[in-house]
Amino acid sequence: MFDVPLEDKLSLTWKAELPIEERKWNLGLITGPSGSGKSTLARYLWPEQVADRHEWPADRALVDGFPAGMGISEITGLLGAAGLSSPPAWLRPYRTLSNGEAFRADIARSLAEINGLVVVDEFTSVVDRQVAQVASHAVQKAVRKAGRQLVAVTCHYDVEDWLQPDWVYDAAAQLFTWRPVQPHPPVELQVHAADRSLWPVFRNHHYLSAELSKSARCFAAFADGRPVAFTSYIHFPHATAKNIKMAHRVVVLPDWQGLGIAGHLSEWTGDYLAGQGFRYRITTAHPAFIHYMAKSPRWRMSVNGKKRVSGQSRDPSLRAKALNPRSLTTRSFEYVPARRMPAPSPAAGSEAPGSPGGSSRAA
Repeated sequence: MFDVPLEDKLSLTWKAELPIEERKWNLGLITGPSGSGKSTLARYLWPEQVADRHEWPADRALVDGFPAGMGISEITGLLGAAGLSSPPAWLRPYRTLSNGEAFRADIARSLAEINGLVVVDEFTSVVDRQVAQVASHAVQKAVRKAGRQLVAVTCHYDVEDWLQPDWVYDAAAQLFTWRPVQPHPPVELQVHAADRSLWPVFRNHHYLSAELSKSARCFAAFADGRPVAFTSYIHFPHATAKNIKMAHRVVVLPDWQGLGIAGHLSEWTGDYLAGQGFRYRITTAHPAFIHYMAKSPRWRMSVNGKKRVSGQSRDPSLRAKALNPRSLTTRSFEYVPARRMPAPSPAAGSEAPGSPGGSSRAA
């Protein structure tokens, strides 16, 4: 019809050189527009390592879709490492998740099912670009922490600074480059006193009760004018100490999980209260939160809890019980203000700790 010489159009040929054996690496990125050959190249190089679409149980909890030999702690550890840190989401079927949550769940399952190198084609293609960037950061942390290797294949160039790959191959330019690992672009959060009417935005993502105490003092963190995290505290009754405040709710929306916002917002709150002469305590059962505070010099562990339910069972009812926050290990921490620390913390601080508003940079 168009007088096209078919013998010249029946095949496309690419020549690519990826000297990835030269160095040790964890993250690789293959980019290029549609039709540039990036997917063909990835499937040619690693045909057994490409993570294909997963089949998830239609009406069972997300955690029941993982390999049978994995215990609940290992599964939730993978989900948390991939940036899906909301226990309510762990107990819902995969089909009920948002695109961002589903993407992170797929990454966690690929890391669980594929040994060694994992190749993810169409990386972040179906998620909002802000979600893609935050999720890319969570993925790279998970891969590096586990000592794994992952190659992301995508037409989106905007994830590079967040994925922080050790090497990049541009399929369109046929150009391979090694790159240094650098911090991701900063995320500026504005923290303000919040009205209780904002709580419904966050309530379904909290791992304990969705109720908010009438006596709670509330704050919210905003990015580009959008609320992304919520925290509140209440007075802690004590026989002798009259200056203790207790964390009541700390919630980060799923699209923003994986950047450490909960920890930084909690430290902002600790500084704000310390400026008024109050002590600040947090009791939590969330594994990621416990891990963050246990290694931070700005938190001192005060009470140890006891694990009461095993998470190794494959029985759905027992798994649900194992994921009940009141059946998990709890830890209590008290905030250590920066002025009482032997050395400044490398974590980002906050401004205007004595006022109900300020800004914080998520690391």
